[in-house]
Order: sequence, then C-alpha cells, then structure tokens
Amino acid sequence: MTSNFGTVVASGDRSATITRATRETTITVTLHLDGSGRTEIDTGVGFFDHLMSAMAHHALFDLEVAATGDLLVDEHHTVEDVALVFGAALARALGDRSGIVRFGDASVPMDESVATAVVDVGGRPYAVVDVPFRGKRAGKLPLELIDHVFESIARTGGVTLNVKGRGRNDHHLAEAAFKAFGRALREAVEVDPRRAGAPASTKGVLE
Repeated sequence: MTSNFGTVVASGDRSATITRATRETTITVTLHLDGSGRTEIDTGVGFFDHLMSAMAHHALFDLEVAATGDLLVDEHHTVEDVALVFGAALARALGDRSGIVRFGDASVPMDESVATAVVDVGGRPYAVVDVPFRGKRAGKLPLELIDHVFESIARTGGVTLNVKGRGRNDHHLAEAAFKAFGRALREAVEVDPRRAGAPASTKGVLE
C-alpha cells in the first residue's frame, strides 16, 4: 500500500512499517504497539534519539527508526520528518481504533522537573504543548523543536494531546515530557476487553 508517507506495510498484529523519502530526508519507522519497549533509533540527533527511546520504552512499544537527513543544514527537517512518520505509523498500527481504551494520562517527575501528558488517540489531531525551556539546545537538539515534534505526531497520528511541564533543567524537563507522553499512549492504545471490539465513542465511530 502507498500513501503520501511512501511505502506502508501493516498487519493485524497492531504494527506498521512506513518509509518516507524526500529530497531532505529518508525515514523508516517500524512500530509494534504490543511490544516490550525495545528500541533501535538512529536519527543523527543524539538527544532526540534518547527522547524517542524513553517515550517508546515507557509506552511498551517496540520502535525502530532509521533516518538520514540534511543535518548539514540543521536538525529541523530530520526531527520533523521522524515525528511525522512516527505519527503515521501509530495511526496505521491502530487500524480503525475500535476496541481500544482511547484516552490516557500520566505525570512523570525527573528530579526537580515534572511533566503531564493527556492524550486521546481517537483520530482527532490537536496539540497543546506548554513545556517552557530555559536554554536553546540540549545536545544537538534545538529545544524549540520539542513543540513541533508533539504537533507533528498529533497531526499524522490522529492524536489530541496536551503536554505540560515545569523544571529548571532542560534535559530533565524534556525527558519527563516524553516519558509522560509514552505512559499516556500506553494506556490509550490498550485493548479494552469490556468494549468487545466496539469503538469508545457514543457516536459509534471514531473520527
């Protein structure tokens, strides 16, 4: 199957592989929702790899990301495109989203920092991000891209998300935010046996 995200392979075991290639980046993401938190992530932006690994570990997703991009220009295209492809893989792996819990929330502390994430994976893309950083970068990652990562995942993943946090150390704050997001996703994508395969919506359909 093909889409505007390139080659898509999906299966009934809630997994997806998507490859997207442009003149700026080539990204392949393989996502298994019912995993154990195993990750292999290489984007060329070390701190971003760390954040995505933390998110997947706490979501109990198996996640593989291979990315090459125009890092000689800057990190923006690579980070944005990884987020877009991850969101698309999440949407594909969720299928029609029937029978899932749908909503999730989590708060995670890291030393002096704390972050809270609230998500709805019901197909409605919207992002509110309030994670104020003190500096400009953590490692090779421009911290202004954190908002953009969450916004991009929301857009292609069909996720409504609210992520908020406070802290004095930018590394701690960013990591707490991604861990909280992972924990919230873990709860939201779980299959709810009481739903018996029905969508978690009074309308009878998720859209």
